[in-house]
Amino acid sequence: MCESRGPARMELGSSWNAGSVAAVLPAGGSGERLGAARPKQFCTLQGRPLVSHTARALERISWISDIIVVVSLEHIETMKSIIQKYGHKRITVVEGGVTRHRSIFNGLKIFAENKLQKPEVVIIHDAVRPFVEEDILLKVVKAAKDHGAAGAIRPLVSTVIASSADGCLDHSLERARYRASEMPQAFLFDIIYQAYHQCNDYDLDYGTECLHLALKYCKTKAKLIEGSPDLWKVTYKWDLYAAESIIKDNLSQQVCVITDMKEDAVQVGFLLHETLKSHIKVKKSAFQETQQLVDILENANISTLYPVVLILVHLNVSENTSFSSEMEDLTRIKEFAREVKKKNILVYGLLIHYNKDDPQLQETVNSAATIISALIKDRNPELIGQLLVA
Repeated sequence: MCESRGPARMELGSSWNAGSVAAVLPAGGSGERLGAARPKQFCTLQGRPLVSHTARALERISWISDIIVVVSLEHIETMKSIIQKYGHKRITVVEGGVTRHRSIFNGLKIFAENKLQKPEVVIIHDAVRPFVEEDILLKVVKAAKDHGAAGAIRPLVSTVIASSADGCLDHSLERARYRASEMPQAFLFDIIYQAYHQCNDYDLDYGTECLHLALKYCKTKAKLIEGSPDLWKVTYKWDLYAAESIIKDNLSQQVCVITDMKEDAVQVGFLLHETLKSHIKVKKSAFQETQQLVDILENANISTLYPVVLILVHLNVSENTSFSSEMEDLTRIKEFAREVKKKNILVYGLLIHYNKDDPQLQETVNSAATIISALIKDRNPELIGQLLVA
């Protein structure tokens, strides 16, 4: 039998014991609704599989001790290779079942069988919902501790109707009274495990709502938490395009402007900084050498997660008599770009015609800022090594 738990209080932080919270990510879907040969969780966004983006979102949260990714038998080796390639930590791969509920149950069993430390609270989150933030995870975990179960919800965007056997309208639901159940959800481990343990075959094969199992088999009424609009699930092909666009926008939020100490370069660097910061968070840096910067990026493993954009900005100073030698240096960009692309660093060249007395200087800088923003957002590997002109 499943025990009902009374309210309890929990604060996240140093008072929490290690292993208090774990997560299970069901990732065993076939991708039938996506209409693609590859399951959606393994489709690539910005050079990484979708499941890798979601796993990384949970890995960033230090108080989640273990992350269980449940995949079908034929994709176990694929998932293990993703873990190795992208440097994922705290992830265990488990073989899934033939349905969503059976896969989640398999993920929970690894704790019940003492293969990993049993958590006090377990988060269940879809592997194809990559935009989950710590704030909503914290809310559902705290609510689960207090109520036994909790889940994110969103307002319905369409009216739900039921059809009769002859294909006609039978009835419709009053949209204002209902909510869409989303992820993440969280449960006291003992409650959700016992619910699955008592679950009948019909629920395991045809059910989809974990909160319903906790209510039906453990009499646990879940606390419903209003979620943000970015909790949506990648289901159809157009969702992949939307997800990639969001990832690009998120990656485009910061840029580092690097200049040497020449007066002209510093002035243009300052103008670029001022122009770009209205669109992007801009940081200044004192690094002098491009190769040194590449080494720093590589050693920090930043490019393991996402392709890093490095734009080499060259000034064509009107009174510079050695412009031909500068142009010779620019021809080396393509070779350099090909080499560092192997490290997932995308290098582009940008030439700015500069005259400090030119009344159109700010217009030139605006043009350069637009090009930089586009290169950062698009991250097009076909354009590496190209010299663009502002």
